[in-house]
Amino acid sequence: MNIRIRVCCISALISVHTAFAADADIAGAESVALDAAISRARIYCLGISDELNHLKKMAGINTAVTGVGTAAGIAATAVGIAKTSKDKEIEELEKYVAELHRLGAEQTNLELIPEYTVEEIYQMTHSDDPVTDAVPATTDSASDTRLTDAEEKLRQETAKSKNLGNWRTGLLAISTATNVAGAIIASQNKVDDELQDRIDMCAKYIQELTDISMQEHTSGTASTAQLIHADAIRSACSTWKHIDIAKINSKAKAATISSGIGAGIGLAGTITSAIANTDKIRNDNTESGKQKEKNLNTAANVMAGATTVASGVATIFNATQIGVIKRAVNIADSCEGAL
Repeated sequence: MNIRIRVCCISALISVHTAFAADADIAGAESVALDAAISRARIYCLGISDELNHLKKMAGINTAVTGVGTAAGIAATAVGIAKTSKDKEIEELEKYVAELHRLGAEQTNLELIPEYTVEEIYQMTHSDDPVTDAVPATTDSASDTRLTDAEEKLRQETAKSKNLGNWRTGLLAISTATNVAGAIIASQNKVDDELQDRIDMCAKYIQELTDISMQEHTSGTASTAQLIHADAIRSACSTWKHIDIAKINSKAKAATISSGIGAGIGLAGTITSAIANTDKIRNDNTESGKQKEKNLNTAANVMAGATTVASGVATIFNATQIGVIKRAVNIADSCEGAL
């Protein structure tokens, strides 16, 4: 509707201007044909810059949005790796606590059991010799403070692991949300048919202006000022044909696909991470239960890495789209300035 109003208004101005130009042409002051060609170019070339600037602005916003998603994915991956390491420590502590319980049941003096580091516990539980070989066996003579300390340490480390799991889930949710937003913005940040038609018509009438200007140079019927103006317009606007507008849409499509993939993987990772961190999964100390928890955590970490990659690719496409739009904006600004 705006284009129609603009065309009608400018057409009316052309009619009035042409009437005056006809009188001037009789006196040999200017060319009516060249003046009309300039006016037609104005109809379709003016205003393109504003619409392209809007696309550039949205591409910049989307770059920032997907950048946040990428950062959240990186953080989720790092937290997931830290959680895996923490869970390994917890596993060794659980073995140590279980051994203390066993020795206590056998009335072994727990006060004589040395305090081991996590590394030492790991070496003992993974050595060929049983853990009892490293623990002096005596008769029971004191309260089990060592067992209490070990169980408290286990509770603390388990709480840290659960917090890391919650952080991973939250960061994956953030990455998912930003990827969804990025996909929506990218899918809409394209040169639509209306704008494409205006650009095509602008290029068409600039070519018409070029042809008429060449004719007027030969015939000598146009004024010097008019020819200079037409040449300036032709020089500033003819570069439209060197810009591949289709690249703007291809970048938007690629960013949409990448963000969509990141959103899908991120959502799956968020759900997987949340399930892996539930008490039901964590408290299942059977062999199958422990393996299930490991598998879920591994899957969540892998998905965090995958959504990070997808979000990063979308960020790159959004950034490169800005470059393509910026070149088109520069041409549009230069062309409109000449017009």
